[in-house]
Amino acid sequence: MLSLVRAGSLARYHRVLSAWFGLFVVGLLLTPPAAWGQPGSPLLLTPAQYMQGLHQHWTAPRAAEFASGSTQLASAVQAWCDAPEIAAPAALAEARARWLGTMVHWERLSAVTIGPLAERRSLRQIDFRPTRPGLIERAIQTAPIDAAAMERVGTPAKGLPALEWLLWKKPGSPASPMCRFAVQVALDIEREARMLESAFAQAAQRSWDDESAATAMSEVVNQWVTGLERLRWTNMDRPLRAAGREVPAFPRSESLSTAASWAVQWQALRALAVSADGEAPTPWATLVSIESYLRAHALNQSADALVRATRRASVAMKKLESAPPVAPAAANVSAAAREIAALKQWAETELAPALGIRIGFSDADGD
Repeated sequence: MLSLVRAGSLARYHRVLSAWFGLFVVGLLLTPPAAWGQPGSPLLLTPAQYMQGLHQHWTAPRAAEFASGSTQLASAVQAWCDAPEIAAPAALAEARARWLGTMVHWERLSAVTIGPLAERRSLRQIDFRPTRPGLIERAIQTAPIDAAAMERVGTPAKGLPALEWLLWKKPGSPASPMCRFAVQVALDIEREARMLESAFAQAAQRSWDDESAATAMSEVVNQWVTGLERLRWTNMDRPLRAAGREVPAFPRSESLSTAASWAVQWQALRALAVSADGEAPTPWATLVSIESYLRAHALNQSADALVRATRRASVAMKKLESAPPVAPAAANVSAAAREIAALKQWAETELAPALGIRIGFSDADGD
């Protein structure tokens, strides 16, 4: 009889527990962003959850996209080099289109250079700037035929900027030495892209402990700030100032894709900073933005300030999306650069202390 009473009590206990858990889940889904992390809030994100979400739902998918695009690029460049004369213009147009698509994937992945991107120094290998035409022409004369030979070609003569120059500035003709070198440059990009894909796939499977995750998250925030400065100073403000009365030598100018490049970089930085539509993240299942992490720790004033600063920068960046392909209006470029600089300064003075993170100096920092 006693065992039956205990069994009944246990059954009632499980029913109550199940009902409570159901209410908990419903409450979690209905909790507005402003309440995340408040006393009694059901959501509290950890650095481990942040890093897991970042690699599973951002870096690994972006690396896979870049790798896929680079394979298509290499195939298109090879097809152009093999094309008969009558088909060469169409084949070149396809190779250029594949370059543009690969560039977009790269900008999205490399906007924040963390993990394998930093460890492999991929930014230098794939996106060395400024382009060095003299070194490219010298490399063409060496006629490299495989990966081993490309190892002896200097970094300034390889990567996306070098291939951009080859496809737009000096496209040459199929089967020419220039064309054969372009094929090797494209294959070199593909090899690095595949290495990054594999490395980020491994990172997405990693189990994080609290200490390593906190250190890694600090690095992410630092590199996010560096990404802001690279977009603001390296890619926008410095070329504008250096030009004087001349046309600024903005990145991607040979392919007339400067504005598109800036837009993708900013979209990536914004996606990592703020949540889309103010949605609460699901730990382990979605990307966790910096805003979400702040709200989960009851730092709602900082989260609100981040959203405001990001929106101001987005408005300024939007004006550049329809800019002339050769020379975006200097006033609009300067305005966007100022808003990004303001966001960066806020991150250094307000965001970092709120998260208990120290912002280090980067070689992307301008004046």
